[in-house]
Amino acid sequence: MALKVTAAQMVANARARIEEVETVDAIAMVDDPNVVIVDLRDVRERHRSGYVPGSFHCPRGMAEFWVDPDSPYFKEVFALDKKFVFHCASGWRSALTVATLNDMGFEAAHLREGFSTWEAQGGPVERDG
Repeated sequence: MALKVTAAQMVANARARIEEVETVDAIAMVDDPNVVIVDLRDVRERHRSGYVPGSFHCPRGMAEFWVDPDSPYFKEVFALDKKFVFHCASGWRSALTVATLNDMGFEAAHLREGFSTWEAQGGPVERDG
């Protein structure tokens, strides 16, 4: 059975209407106190690959609930007057997430290539254990 819209089409549609941040530009934002980098990856991905130092971990399935001040799951970090840059591993989940959050009225951008090129382009990585 063919879908009306494929996952790839959804990602392409999202990318066409959201702000995309290149890896080199996001690396320059790591120490900026006015930027919050939000990692949408599963906790196992973070453990396996490491993560951006100082990033905030928000599991993909909770993003809409954590940014909504009317939700019982709201997280105060999302009330801060800062630039939010979301990322996943390759930029697909973060593109869909940011498009949805923008539709909700929450301004955010995403890391175009995700964490996949972060370390290779000189981005700092923190690892637990």
